[in-house]
Amino acid sequence: MVKFLKPNKAVILLQGRFAGHKAVIVKNFDDGTRDRPYGHCLVAGIAKYPSKVIRKDSAKKQAKKSRVKAFIKLVNYNHIMPTRYTLDVDLKDVVTVDSLAAHDKKKTTSKEIKSRFEERFKTGKNRWFFSKLRF
Repeated sequence: MVKFLKPNKAVILLQGRFAGHKAVIVKNFDDGTRDRPYGHCLVAGIAKYPSKVIRKDSAKKQAKKSRVKAFIKLVNYNHIMPTRYTLDVDLKDVVTVDSLAAHDKKKTTSKEIKSRFEERFKTGKNRWFFSKLRF
């Protein structure tokens, strides 16, 4: 079978708190681990999407509307839907499985992801990833 769930692949979460939200695969575990004996992956995604910016907005308001809130999560393969898109944001050095262990580590990691996502959003690339999924 061909492995198509690779790192940097954009996916949509189907179950749980972030259902309908877009995420990107950081690391995949095809054979599972001891505590999760099924295929799963570590994803970083967008919890709160940036708002629409219009021309008459002030610089302060534009900055506020361009904010992104991020999350990290371990997700079962059954609960994600892969898309044709890839996102070339380097998150491998920031996000690890160990960062999910403690709350403060998770918080600092999600802040770093947030800054990388915002940086990517401001360049104007990967517009689909940063738009809210309408359903």
